Amino acid sequence: MHRIISALILAVTTACAVAADPIKLADNPPDRHVVVPGDTLWGIAGKFLQEPWRWPEIWQMNKAEIKNPHRIYPGDIVVLDLSGGNPRLKIAKPVRLQPQVHAEASQKAIPSIPPHIIEPFISQPLVIEPKGLDKAPRIVATQEDRVFVGNGDDAFVAGIPGVDTVNWQIYRPGKPLKDPDTNEILGYEAFFLGNAKLVQPGLPAVIRIQQAKEEIGRGDRLVPAALPNLNSYVPHKPDSAIAGKIIGIYGGVREAGPLSVVSINQGRREGLETGHVVALYRKRVSQGYDDAGRRENTPIPDERYALAFVFRTFERISYALVMESGKSVIVGDAVRNP
Repeated sequence: MHRIISALILAVTTACAVAADPIKLADNPPDRHVVVPGDTLWGIAGKFLQEPWRWPEIWQMNKAEIKNPHRIYPGDIVVLDLSGGNPRLKIAKPVRLQPQVHAEASQKAIPSIPPHIIEPFISQPLVIEPKGLDKAPRIVATQEDRVFVGNGDDAFVAGIPGVDTVNWQIYRPGKPLKDPDTNEILGYEAFFLGNAKLVQPGLPAVIRIQQAKEEIGRGDRLVPAALPNLNSYVPHKPDSAIAGKIIGIYGGVREAGPLSVVSINQGRREGLETGHVVALYRKRVSQGYDDAGRRENTPIPDERYALAFVFRTFERISYALVMESGKSVIVGDAVRNP
């Protein structure tokens, strides 16, 4: 199979002057980088650009290309070319001293961001729309009337329509996710309990627990298990104005740092999509004293301190991976265009 390789051309030129801020090279960038397993497109671009998420801009990629980016594989060499007066990056194929058969399927293209971090958030729903589990199959009885079941145990389920779906995930509705400004319930956290397999259809059907992360009992709900879809969308800025807030940090903590997953109170209805990069801002207040010696607080411009990559969207909520952060990320911080 012919390997799909196209030149990775990043022109840091006056052609990018249309952008609000010119794209700049990183300090002391290398003249080349050999792609290795474990690299990400964001990380490679960060070796050459001060704002690595902006490389699609100087690729001048259209929307179709953003959703199906150029393939870059381990062994490729990313070269910084200064010969034309305007810096650019391109792919140089490694020299092969001996003929060899190459099968594209044997190599995995370099992903945009670390896939091992976001995979659980793609393969599991994690956010349930309001009333989203009301009609889902539910466990109505457990093996030998035990209160809870675990690995290898059977449970009895009402509502499985047939035998088309064999693999299931088990959930319990969690706490509501509310908009901090309007108090509107945007959805519910889906508390993932484990995986199960249908072993006998019927009314009720019989499932066998394959993996139990938590105790599983009567009333817990089932949803079909979907295969992970790790899209290789490249980072790009939203087309419309984004004005949201962080409403949660995975793990229930109040603060987080780089490579943490955060939930945002805006989703598809506000125009967010996979691959969008958003900036995180914090409100700031200067404390001092007036002429009478009384303490006063003076609002000052919000501080932009982090960037996050949106990797999954729901109707009213999105998940994003914090890629860069100059300080701790806090629930309630603002989410805006980068």
